[in-house]
Amino acid sequence: MKKDDRGRTSRQARRYQDMKRLLSFDGKGIYCAQADVHIDPWKPVAKAFITHGHSDHARWGMGSYVCTNASVSILKHRLGKVKIHGIAYGEAMMVNGVEFTFFPAGHVIGSAQIRVSYKGETWVVSGDYKLSNDGISEAFEPVKCHTFITESTFGLPVYRWDPQEQIYDRMNTWWKKNQAEGKVSIITAYSLGKAQRIIQNLDHSVGKIFTHGAIEATNRALRASGVPLLDTTHATANLDYKEYAGGLVIATSSAVNSNWTKKFKDFRLGIASGWMQVRGARRRRAADIGFVLSDHADWNELNQAIALTEASEIYVTHGFSEIFSQHLIEQGYDAKVVKTAFEGEQLDSTEEEKVA
Repeated sequence: MKKDDRGRTSRQARRYQDMKRLLSFDGKGIYCAQADVHIDPWKPVAKAFITHGHSDHARWGMGSYVCTNASVSILKHRLGKVKIHGIAYGEAMMVNGVEFTFFPAGHVIGSAQIRVSYKGETWVVSGDYKLSNDGISEAFEPVKCHTFITESTFGLPVYRWDPQEQIYDRMNTWWKKNQAEGKVSIITAYSLGKAQRIIQNLDHSVGKIFTHGAIEATNRALRASGVPLLDTTHATANLDYKEYAGGLVIATSSAVNSNWTKKFKDFRLGIASGWMQVRGARRRRAADIGFVLSDHADWNELNQAIALTEASEIYVTHGFSEIFSQHLIEQGYDAKVVKTAFEGEQLDSTEEEKVA
């Protein structure tokens, strides 16, 4: 194997160059060697800075965690008794000369982009994000940098979202139709993020909104931290079917086809997901209707966000990374694909706790 003048193989040389950079990808997560800090690590490390509370970004087993103040209650709820430090948006934290600052990502409540600056070099780790303001998450703020690490969950031109108001109108219309027929309406959504968006934006005058246990537990954690969520009722086995009739239940995808759903007897099933943009996704889950609603940026927003950073170097992670990276290269960016353990939005998600 060919070696350089220092006796290193090409792979070793690339690894050496990466380690000299402000951030690198070391197999445990995104690593800042100067500060000895990992961002969204997927293996145990001493110090973890976390972009948001979804389980592919916030995992158990770290020595300590730093996240936004709004994410503290979520991490405690999901991870248990761990050492957590909360930080405000826009507040700088210095670690061995490196400046870390959290900015809103617009993905879910408490989600952040993390800006990392040192000796004139600036990176932004976006985590997951969306540009449209959902009315409950802190709105996305573009952050200028030299290098931007972006997701690409929906990094294909086919994924372009309608205005969310139109989606909620469709949900309300579907709910009213089911109600008129004496049926229960069930919509599946992530327990953190999408569930709360639906709760805040549906028309509560139509009827009562019930929640699966995993979602209600998340709601309690958010309410305890000061998030002004509208009222919901925990859907328990103690409630009689008559109390559910005409109501709307927000459930995790893991609850579908389980014994938990049998309590509702005659119901209609809807799925809220960006994957509903593609034909066949709804039929795959035997749902009655699909609502195209995602907490991730669509094709237009991905491109817009990257342009707003003014970064010349882009690292593309989970999703359609190969295709989106090639698109960016054609636009004149220095774009590279990075393999990580991040997952993005999943149609058949096991992200939620299976709590009834």
